[in-house]
Amino acid sequence: MNIAEKTLNYVKSITAQSISKAASGHSGASLGVSAIMLALFKNHYNFDVSDTDFLNRDRFVLSAGHACPVYYTLLSLFGFDLSLQDLKNLRVLGSKTPGHPEYKITDGVEVTTGPLGQGVANAVGLAIASSILAERFNSVGFPIINNYTYCLAGDGCLMEGVAQEACSLAGSLSLNKLILLYDSNDVTMDGSITISNRENIAKKFKAMGWNVLKCNNGNSYKACSKIISRAKKLSGPTIIIFKTTIGIGTEKEGTSAIHGVALNSEELKVFNNKLGVFENFYIPNDVRDWCMATSRKGKLNHETWNQELAVYANSNPELYKQFVNFFEKKKLDLEKLSRSLYKYEGLSGREINKIILNEIASKLLQIVGGTADVMSSTGAYIENGGNYNSANRRGRNIHFGVREHAMAAITNGISLYEDFIPFCSTFLAFSNYMLPAVRMSALMKLNILYFFTHDSILVGEDGVTHQPIEQISQLRSILGLNVFRPCDANELLAGYQLAFSSNGPWAFILSRQKMEIVDGKFKEALQGGYLIKEAKKEPDITLIASGSEVSLAIKIASELSKKFIVNVVSMPCCEIFDKQSANYKNKIIAKNSFKVAIEASNDCIWYKYVGDNGLIINIEEYQGSGQGKQIYNKAGFNEKEVIRKILRKMGK
Repeated sequence: MNIAEKTLNYVKSITAQSISKAASGHSGASLGVSAIMLALFKNHYNFDVSDTDFLNRDRFVLSAGHACPVYYTLLSLFGFDLSLQDLKNLRVLGSKTPGHPEYKITDGVEVTTGPLGQGVANAVGLAIASSILAERFNSVGFPIINNYTYCLAGDGCLMEGVAQEACSLAGSLSLNKLILLYDSNDVTMDGSITISNRENIAKKFKAMGWNVLKCNNGNSYKACSKIISRAKKLSGPTIIIFKTTIGIGTEKEGTSAIHGVALNSEELKVFNNKLGVFENFYIPNDVRDWCMATSRKGKLNHETWNQELAVYANSNPELYKQFVNFFEKKKLDLEKLSRSLYKYEGLSGREINKIILNEIASKLLQIVGGTADVMSSTGAYIENGGNYNSANRRGRNIHFGVREHAMAAITNGISLYEDFIPFCSTFLAFSNYMLPAVRMSALMKLNILYFFTHDSILVGEDGVTHQPIEQISQLRSILGLNVFRPCDANELLAGYQLAFSSNGPWAFILSRQKMEIVDGKFKEALQGGYLIKEAKKEPDITLIASGSEVSLAIKIASELSKKFIVNVVSMPCCEIFDKQSANYKNKIIAKNSFKVAIEASNDCIWYKYVGDNGLIINIEEYQGSGQGKQIYNKAGFNEKEVIRKILRKMGK
């Protein structure tokens, strides 16, 4: 037995032992992809365990996140900060080895994965980011950015729509150095893949513009390594179809029965005997040395890159300066922009955002992004930024096509590469398509800007399918996502300021209709909620509103003020307001006042501000198709109707 075969046997054994000890996990895929993974780590994957943030490292995404036990085993064998004890703690609360890979939890893990297909789209985003940097900063003789992006996906990943959307775009863009390692074992949790999927993957990917390679023995280390070498020489995205055996070596190999189970003690003993492994969680010295030789090579590759970068700096001083500046976090005086409000008068939220986005993008080259085929409508476009495509990798505007889910997941990948500030945009009603990927960006705390326009039933004529009602509620329910619905340019600028000074994604909810001038306040909006109209005495009534409804609330307050003392609160961001002190919140929303929340949504979040005895003016049913103002009025969003409801609730 040669050292490669011996190492593969220990990889399989330790992986099975980890799952068995946890009494939980996915033995099937973990064992089935072990040869692919070992070949990748040993001979192709460029990394430096002493500096896992090395810029020009290869990126690896385990889209089939349930196969993470073998991933953890290899990370440990190759010297990442993952011990044998960590492998014993698979799926233990607080361990470095969670049930699916988690970004920033496990050393070497580039992306949080688990929901199938997401990782494929993330890999496309990583490849896009790499190509942008390569085009901007590489020069003749100095390919300082030339890393590969590898992604391992299974049958389930390629059934998911998000993966298909992303692969279609990757083919259209002819993305280089993107290699998809497809574990084709023909088995899913419910049985044979043929019960739900009979398509020809090879022909499908070829039709989408991918190179297609096949490895009929995906459980052979040598065969896997050889075909990955072939893929690296090709131009454009490449899929390698590895025919593998799920749960290879176990008594249930090749069946769905091994998909998501752990081997019991007797099964594990039989399995290990076949492998010739008789120790528990043990790595022989020759196996460790064989793996660490690759890790030492990776460190030398990094050192060589540093030397080449120094020569590059001397040979291309201006380009090197731009390169360094790209990764520096700049401070922007966004409050200064708020002093030029004349430029925003009579504009919609999306139009205001276009102006602000372009002013900021002119100062921050890290900002890139695009829309789901609605660039002209949402206004999320960098003027003079050029369009990113196969002929122009320098372009800052990405045409994602009508692929909302993949758009968001690809944007996650761009963010993950290094210091990019990506954005993506569509109508608020279509944010539903994106929610799984938006949730992943929140889990990973990625700095992403989501621009959702056409923010309310004022959209009108397009009808109920395009009128967002429950979407704001859905977005606000995602933990870690800050949802910002500004009433004017000042508040929107404050939202940008918050986004650039914090970690995590931001969703900006922007109007299609013109925004009325309400004199929003930049500094105060940084608190998430503030008094935009404050009475001199303790208020009888506190009106709370967001976005377009702030101007309505101010008009209502003006009428109610003839009989009552009224405060008006603008609440652009509930998440930020909730983080303020109790004293501040009680000052803004007076405890003893009658509280009314006004928003053209069905979000129940307002109950925590108005209480059981307060009133929420919201949308209680889907509206019809007609002019926006007619729909708005029909739904009860007018001064007369709101005042009537307030007085009735107050018993006046």
